[in-house]
Amino acid sequence: MKGQHGQRLKIGVLALQGAVVEHCRMLESLGVIVVEVRLPEHLKLLDGLIIPGGESTSMGLIAERWGLIEPLRSWVQSGRPTWGICAGMILLAERIEDQKQGGQPSIGGMDIEVNRNYFGRQINSFETMLNIADFYESEKPYQAVFIRAPIITEVSDGVKILASLMNGLEGKLIVAARQKLIMVTAFHPELTGDLRWHQLFLNMVHESHAT
Repeated sequence: MKGQHGQRLKIGVLALQGAVVEHCRMLESLGVIVVEVRLPEHLKLLDGLIIPGGESTSMGLIAERWGLIEPLRSWVQSGRPTWGICAGMILLAERIEDQKQGGQPSIGGMDIEVNRNYFGRQINSFETMLNIADFYESEKPYQAVFIRAPIITEVSDGVKILASLMNGLEGKLIVAARQKLIMVTAFHPELTGDLRWHQLFLNMVHESHAT
């Protein structure tokens, strides 16, 4: 898959915690160059960045320790293509409910509010089918894996909802959204064999080159 200068796309995966290897494998299968991002200089010359799942407070603290918080904020604020998964979604949210005492380091950049541990403990992890036909040509539902997942509790007018779950008591729970070139998902596409969300992110990267 080629970038704006005819070279292969180069996608970074923030490699502080979480399912980094799984993301790398899926991206490589789509023909892109993958860079594991651990230091600020690793952000240079990337076409897009994935912030994977993990534990959001720990990821924020590690990023602070390695001098990555401000470079990551600059990356997002400059409008570069970014995808946050689960903990990554929490880190990209402007407002976070149910934070640990004392708060947590975050990146921000997406005008959403999230509940950081809506679905509870690891034992409450689950899989379910999502309808993604509204924005994907294929009408085949997507099998989503949720692990101690957050949800989006509030969005601004500029945020497009991509996927929701139905909850009998609370109605629709927002689990995927996009604002300009930032995308977030509460579930873990890297834990399935379905490449559609990774391909959707790469489509966003190509959009950034066309503007």
